[in-house]
Amino acid sequence: MRQLGLAFLVYPGASHTRFEHALGAYWLARRALSLLEERGDLAGLEQSACADVRIAALLHDIGHYPFSHALEEIGALHHEEVARPLICGGAVGDILRRELGNGAPDRIVELIRGSSGSPLQGLISGSLDLDKIEYLRRDAHMCGVPYGEIDSERLLNSLVLIRPDRGGGEVASGGIGVARSSSRIGVQEKGLSALESLLFAKYQMYRNVYWHHAVRSATAMYKRLVSDGLDAGSLTADQLAAFTDEGLLHQLETKGPNPLLRRLRERRLYKRQIEIPAAELPPGAGEWIADDWRRTTSVEDELASRFGLGRGELLLDYPAKTQMLGVNIPVLRRDGRVELLSRETSGETINLLKLSEDLYRSARWMRVFAAKPVKISREDVLRLLA
Repeated sequence: MRQLGLAFLVYPGASHTRFEHALGAYWLARRALSLLEERGDLAGLEQSACADVRIAALLHDIGHYPFSHALEEIGALHHEEVARPLICGGAVGDILRRELGNGAPDRIVELIRGSSGSPLQGLISGSLDLDKIEYLRRDAHMCGVPYGEIDSERLLNSLVLIRPDRGGGEVASGGIGVARSSSRIGVQEKGLSALESLLFAKYQMYRNVYWHHAVRSATAMYKRLVSDGLDAGSLTADQLAAFTDEGLLHQLETKGPNPLLRRLRERRLYKRQIEIPAAELPPGAGEWIADDWRRTTSVEDELASRFGLGRGELLLDYPAKTQMLGVNIPVLRRDGRVELLSRETSGETINLLKLSEDLYRSARWMRVFAAKPVKISREDVLRLLA
């Protein structure tokens, strides 16, 4: 299945698969663990902890639906939950239990879901996880855009396992820090510039690729296509994760002609009728478009009727919230102190957290797409979102 869903309709080179990405994440996991081991950071950890990380990196996207994350926006079960039976059952579960112990499948699922107590959790799910480093670089390369540049080697070399001291304070390399009860992955101060490159790359990729207006138009059409198929009984929710990209479209084609599907096949995407950046919307306005799919389709059909369009010929789009940079990154300072990256502890570096919030709001746009031109005003949209 394609890593970037329908982005290939805009960037023809974006045909790389989740399998390729999974191999890349696995390689990065091996590289990161090797660097941590060279510095002695893994001393005292059970060998199974490192094996779990390597396997979790390889399997972290095994539960994805056709065309990436889109179906999660219509209420489908999150791909990390879909992964559980695939990892814990069948041949994969049998192999993991045989090679790594009876509890291995559950431990790996917890790493993927971000709920593990492993000190190495941050390598798999977190602000510095290897998944982000891998997909940003690969996606940019395959799309042929210069936006995903990350100083990945510097970032990997700056990762550090921060351990609690006997008194409960956070320490690393002999330093004294803030209170914390367990070890976890952090970054050395020298890696903050590389962390900046990660933030800028993520913002640029969301702005120019993942949330590109034509990519979002295709995604909105695809979501409505599958939602209508589920409502009509052409598909069932339990079937979704079992399809490949083309397999799902073929299944819908067997149920009869469908204008939305035909337009996607022919790349006749709906056009923007109006768009408003999140930064210009009142706080909380329009969040229901990303969170309440039933309400969204109902409003879409009401608007389509008002403008003389057919059902499904007008679509609303407001991408689900994402976080450009997390707030839980521990930073090991040169003097041995450990601080959580925050507005107050940015020091002489760019205030990364404030910047990430500003970048997120400028990258996210609320849009109305339609099969034919309609005259909808900004005021109409703002009243709609209230």
